[in-house]
Amino acid sequence: MSDIQPASSESQVAPRESAVERVVAAIEAQIISGELRDGESLPAERSIVEAMGVSRPVAREAIKILGSKGLLDIQPRHRPIVRKPDAHTVMDVLGGLVGHLTGQAGGVRQIFDVRIFVEAGLVRQAATRADKADIARLRQALEANHTSIDDSLAFYETDTAFHGVLYSIPGNPIFPAIHNAFRDWLDLRWRQMPRLPERNQQNYEAHARILEAILDRDPDRAEAALRDHLESAWKQVRDTFDDL
Repeated sequence: MSDIQPASSESQVAPRESAVERVVAAIEAQIISGELRDGESLPAERSIVEAMGVSRPVAREAIKILGSKGLLDIQPRHRPIVRKPDAHTVMDVLGGLVGHLTGQAGGVRQIFDVRIFVEAGLVRQAATRADKADIARLRQALEANHTSIDDSLAFYETDTAFHGVLYSIPGNPIFPAIHNAFRDWLDLRWRQMPRLPERNQQNYEAHARILEAILDRDPDRAEAALRDHLESAWKQVRDTFDDL
């Protein structure tokens, strides 16, 4: 197990920064560098106090902040576990903040606008760069979507999965993490939607038009189909809830 090391002279934080910030910066640097390894227990609080020359309340506050950043997994009566950040860690932390928008007037629409912006770019890229394996996954997702039209819960899951394929095509782990975040932020509202078979059919046909444009390697038509689909989906949501 690695020990907590005080910040080196080259990386000393400014004197005006608090003792808590100094401890946070030192531990964060060691997590990022790998000195404190992912999955290991953080050194005991006493070790942090002695190594950093701070009080126990300072050490506890620093640990709390590191937990809020997703760098430590904190469980009652257990030593915190080191978590080296990845795309999902970052989005999980961000999600806790952005998710509050869903409770504010206009907040759900703001999140949805970001989703449209992101997916418009993704679908354009899919139309120009998707390979045979990507196309096969899109076809499979669309077929699963089609077979679940009469099952509202299954249709919702396969609808989400179809869009999820678009996020995976660039091969950038940040995009799937963003997709998971959108799903988490909007999931509660979406699951409350009355999903009638005829509405499911309309959404399936919209997915089919998106895939058709991708197969034709037409990014303009793919983006237009995607935007039409999501704006229609938003209208369905807006007509369901009166607090948006």
